[in-house]
Amino acid sequence: MLRSLFVVGVRQFCSTTKAGNATVMKYLNVAEKNDAAKNIAGLLSRGSSYRREGYSPYNKIYEFNYSIRGQQVQMVMTSVSGHLLNHEFLPSFRGWHSCNPEQLFDAPVRKSCTENMDKIKKTLEREVRHCQTLVIWTDCDREGENIGFEIIEVCRAIKPGIQVLRAKFSEITAASIKRAVENLAAPDELQSEAVNVRSELDLRIGAAFTRFQTLRLQNVFPAKIVNNLVSYGSCQIPTLGFVANRYKEIERFIPQQFWKIKLNHTIEELTVEFNWARNRLFDKQCCEAYLMLCQSEPLVKIVSVTNKPKSKWRPTPLDTVELEKLGSRKLRINAKQTMTIAEKLYTQGIISYPRTETNMFTNDMKLAPLVEQQLDDPEWGGFAQKVLQWGPNPRNGKKSDQAHPPIHPTKYVTNLTGNEKKIYELVVRHFLACISRDAVGSETVVNAILAEEEFTASGLCILERNYLEVYPYDRWNSKEIHPYQVGHTFEPTELSLHEGSTTAPNMLTEADLIALMEKHGIGTDATHAEHINTIKERGYIGEAEGRYLVPGTLGMGLVEGYEAMDLSLAQPELRAGLEADLKLICEGRKDPKVVLAEQIQKYKEAYRVITEKARALDQAISQRLNEPPRDAPVNQFTSAGNNPLQEVCKCPKCSQMMALKKKKDGIGYYLGCLGFPDCRNSVWFDENIKEASGTDEICPRCGGSNKKMTVKFKQMRFYGMLNHTSNDSYKTCIVCDNTFREILGIDEGLVRQFRSSGIRADVTIPRRGNAPTGNTTRPANPSSRPTFPSNPSSGRGTGSGSSNTSRNGWSSHNDNDDDFRGGGGGAISTGSRPNTNSSSSGWGGNNSSRNSSNPSQNRPTATRPNQPSSEHSWSRNRNSSGGADDGEVRCGCNLPAKSLTVKKDGPNKGRPFFTCPMEQGKQCGFFKWGDEDNAPQSGSSSSNWGGQSRPPPPPPQDSFGRGGPSSSGWGRTNNDGKSKGSGQRGGDRPKATRKCGFCRQEGHTKAKCPQRSNSDF
Repeated sequence: MLRSLFVVGVRQFCSTTKAGNATVMKYLNVAEKNDAAKNIAGLLSRGSSYRREGYSPYNKIYEFNYSIRGQQVQMVMTSVSGHLLNHEFLPSFRGWHSCNPEQLFDAPVRKSCTENMDKIKKTLEREVRHCQTLVIWTDCDREGENIGFEIIEVCRAIKPGIQVLRAKFSEITAASIKRAVENLAAPDELQSEAVNVRSELDLRIGAAFTRFQTLRLQNVFPAKIVNNLVSYGSCQIPTLGFVANRYKEIERFIPQQFWKIKLNHTIEELTVEFNWARNRLFDKQCCEAYLMLCQSEPLVKIVSVTNKPKSKWRPTPLDTVELEKLGSRKLRINAKQTMTIAEKLYTQGIISYPRTETNMFTNDMKLAPLVEQQLDDPEWGGFAQKVLQWGPNPRNGKKSDQAHPPIHPTKYVTNLTGNEKKIYELVVRHFLACISRDAVGSETVVNAILAEEEFTASGLCILERNYLEVYPYDRWNSKEIHPYQVGHTFEPTELSLHEGSTTAPNMLTEADLIALMEKHGIGTDATHAEHINTIKERGYIGEAEGRYLVPGTLGMGLVEGYEAMDLSLAQPELRAGLEADLKLICEGRKDPKVVLAEQIQKYKEAYRVITEKARALDQAISQRLNEPPRDAPVNQFTSAGNNPLQEVCKCPKCSQMMALKKKKDGIGYYLGCLGFPDCRNSVWFDENIKEASGTDEICPRCGGSNKKMTVKFKQMRFYGMLNHTSNDSYKTCIVCDNTFREILGIDEGLVRQFRSSGIRADVTIPRRGNAPTGNTTRPANPSSRPTFPSNPSSGRGTGSGSSNTSRNGWSSHNDNDDDFRGGGGGAISTGSRPNTNSSSSGWGGNNSSRNSSNPSQNRPTATRPNQPSSEHSWSRNRNSSGGADDGEVRCGCNLPAKSLTVKKDGPNKGRPFFTCPMEQGKQCGFFKWGDEDNAPQSGSSSSNWGGQSRPPPPPPQDSFGRGGPSSSGWGRTNNDGKSKGSGQRGGDRPKATRKCGFCRQEGHTKAKCPQRSNSDF
């Protein structure tokens, strides 16, 4: 193992340099499947590629040298296995009972890597670090383009500036692959966006309807559907609708009897049947009258004989839909298996890309070399020779997707067996047939009269079979007829009354169903087989007599239930509209966001109807299952929450949104992270909140995605504490309203994101070298980080032992958001809570804590806003140069700060900020947002919310390194001058004062609160 890792490392190192220090470019090439990667690498390297392992045992890595545009490069070829990322709901919405299904139409979704694709993702992340260019070799269709952008997303997360190119090809042959390398282009993001819209809609629609149907019907029909998944898909159900509608036509069909006159003429065992011009009559007496009239003059006279050429057209070039239909009809291989085999043959370089809508060859495509490959075959080699003599002449259709040619063979092989051989033979024979000649014949049509009633007979003589010689899937048989002459008369051999009855239409075959899906725009040529296979697996349809599709009882019940509710969910119009919009997105004529919003609104309305008329669905399924429906639980989904999702702010732990929710008991509110259970960050509001609701108003101070919320208090005094004139409600932003958080005891670290593009915007970074001793490194133990006291009146730290009562600064609830800077940057003061005592240092530590060996004593002091500040708090107003008086921002080096703008994509893009003007390596670490208020906070003469300046020197120390009695820090000082707090051990640590949970005052508990009886609920 170590040896292999060493070899890989050496190869990667050596690949970046050449003799003369010339850099060799390295290209990462990614195909959609391992077989494709292997064959493409083999063709480009001419079989000389070096194979090594990736993290996934099924996706190998192939390396070789190649020349691109005259430049020698090292190629690294690997693959994914289909989609690398998938749309999914956040964890808090994934449970079947986690929310009301209606909320899934608006619930946040993300595109993330599934567990089984994680090893492939790790391989890409490792390989892209050493490459300068990324080349996408996925299939050239919508899905392939989307997979390509998933690969781009993963790679650019590691290397944002990597160049991305797209290889476009339709077959894995040497000529096609070489042409693709020579014409590398940009990927098509519009096609990828169309797939994103479709996949997100499928997730939302399918999850919402499936959860509703399944949970309801399992309660209504516990004996029959207790373990069944009653799924809904916007393509699956319309596909089921086609089968169900044909079945209902057959059920409703009533046969009718008919009668017709039968006239035959036989000479020397050759019988010619003449067809009555009236065909058939549904009145027996009327038909008998015509027969008696004919029998009264039983002499037939020939009035015309017409001979005309007749041709049977050869097929058009093969596209995906025709391949699926031929596989089903002629080979008895279902569409799903047909496409699976075709894709395998494609990745092996045997046939061209099998997912194409094109049925016409372009004039510049060279067909003769493809025909020459088939000359040696014992079955169709002779016909291939004829095609070369005639010259390939395709009978083109009218469809083209402008991406791929029709399906055709690219290589002659003889080692295939079973269904693979059948599919390959179908592709070859169809290709030779479509570029050959039509079959030619001569048709004879004879018209005769008997007692003024007209009769007609026809015959066929085949002159040249042509394409029929190689194409056994079409039949055209000769039909002999007597050499009749005009004016000739004869007596009929048989003249009688024939009785029959009408028959119901046949049930749909898979080929018929695919034709209907294509006609009505359900799915695409690439997805027809998948949708049919899905409803088979769900038990919605089955097969009868080996080929006919019949609906199951549950499938029929669903379709009839939708019809009873006047919903078009089982009809093709809704999905066909989406498919049309997706094409407009690909053409750049419609905005993906608009399409997504419009489609969600349509299905939302359908969901509203199905919930209101759900009893009709119960009755329809009841008739098919022969089981009486039970009453569904009252308010079945109310417990999961009917209120729409109310997002409030971004979670500082995981960057997902935090939403306002009701507690399980329905009394009280809390903010919960939508990333639950992966992220368990939450803010629980106490009973003082009577009502809470979110708003769509963006906080003008915070900006971004932080929204204001409206709260109503149970007691009027809270409005007074907030200096709010109205006693009705209070609108606030929980992120930036410090007073609101302090009154309710909410930890700032639970709602405020300290980081912004890697730098905390609300911290003061001291100049390098001025940090007190011991404060330049991050504490090893996360539990010993500084916290704030629970008592709002105190600005002193309680030490590590009080972390559970902290409400601001670094907290045990916010371990992932610390921003201790290394490299001599010093410790950080939050600058958010000026100290209430008369400390003489902005660091806040007493002298004994500065040189203490205990790490818990060597931390910065966090200070509170809106309170009297310490004498030496950092402030721009105390800048020694006085440059701050005219509004100029200065860094910790006392130099005018450099103004820059954030260019990186993210929430702060375009935001101005100030930083140290010194060159890199000599900067003091100063940072300040340019759009923040530079003025000192009210109530503080010298502190600045987020302001920066050079920190003052530490206070004098005695010979033992201890500070004077007036200095404050993480430890408390009692009247005897003895320090208590985090620097002490044992039982002398101060205990947190217990407060009332109702009025937040000390001296009593919530149960004995004197204001409880006077509270207004």
